[in-house]
Amino acid sequence: MRYWRALLLLAAACGGTDLPVRIGLAGPFSDPVGAPMRRAAELAVSEINATGGINGRPIELVARNDAGDPDSAIRVATGLVANEVVAVIGHVYSGTTLAAAPIYGAGSDPIPVLTPSSSAPEVAQAGHHVFRLCPTDLEHGAALATWLRRGLGLGRGAVLYLDNPYGRGIRQSFVARFQALGGTILSVDPYLGAAPDVGLYLDRLARQEAAEFLVVAGNREDAEVILAQVRARGMTMPVVGGDGLEGIETAGDIAEGVYLTAAYLPTVNTPENRRFVAAYRSRYPDAGLPNQPAAATYDAFYLLRDLLGSGRVTRRALLEALETLGEARPPYQGVTGLLGFDGEGDLARTPVLIGTVQNGLIRPVERK
Repeated sequence: MRYWRALLLLAAACGGTDLPVRIGLAGPFSDPVGAPMRRAAELAVSEINATGGINGRPIELVARNDAGDPDSAIRVATGLVANEVVAVIGHVYSGTTLAAAPIYGAGSDPIPVLTPSSSAPEVAQAGHHVFRLCPTDLEHGAALATWLRRGLGLGRGAVLYLDNPYGRGIRQSFVARFQALGGTILSVDPYLGAAPDVGLYLDRLARQEAAEFLVVAGNREDAEVILAQVRARGMTMPVVGGDGLEGIETAGDIAEGVYLTAAYLPTVNTPENRRFVAAYRSRYPDAGLPNQPAAATYDAFYLLRDLLGSGRVTRRALLEALETLGEARPPYQGVTGLLGFDGEGDLARTPVLIGTVQNGLIRPVERK
């Protein structure tokens, strides 16, 4: 049985068959961050297959839900290896990507991994087979500091950070850049959990009456809780954060005026993004707007189509193509921007957007 399967795979690699090209998808499809990713994948696969697939071969989507859990990610990775996929798009969170990366990279024929949104700096050391389609946490923190100092002209602020790798990464790069630009950080305090009580920190800030802004380096859930505590005290300073605040625009009036960084915004007015958002909304009219993992996943499928369609449909050939993307091979123009990689599998160009919540949408702001 293994002998015949090996012959079929060899024929597929040589282009002498119309067998599907198996591409894995791994993410937390049951949560609000990961569900749009799966929808975007299904959209991309249907479009690509409707226009001839990859050299006449349809894409077979092998989707596995990792529930956002590192242990589940390891099981998912093991299953995708057994399914002999040519590449994997995923995982969404840095912790799941870091847990699964060794599984994909084991052996003499590693599986290329394109993670749409794993932003922890450590992902760059996950292996030469891992490529990231988003800026890192360090880049988000630095961009936020530059915007506050130069864009808004603010000079004094405080930082509350979720005490995990994401929160610490945003805090570290934000504080370093803001101080380098001549700004003053009045306080830096940690918190834990999705429902933190930061009243003591906020009362201290209120007494000082010096803070011009408050950074919440955490996730949407904890930021909403902190926002409620800020507004309950009558504090009107801008509240700002990194891309972990994605989705906060749905929180209602309390989120109005919040600033956040983003690797992608559905309101960006480019031809590629307009086409993608229109197709996404047409196929999923009740799903809302796509998020960053969705847009990057959509880009990843089209990038794989182009790279696999220009050479042999093998993991090794794909790795070689990805490693030279943006150098010997022209960068790919996608929905999320111009895609090309540096020597560590990170994007060579990593523009970080700044958005603000206006009337329930995140609108890009003009950069200075």
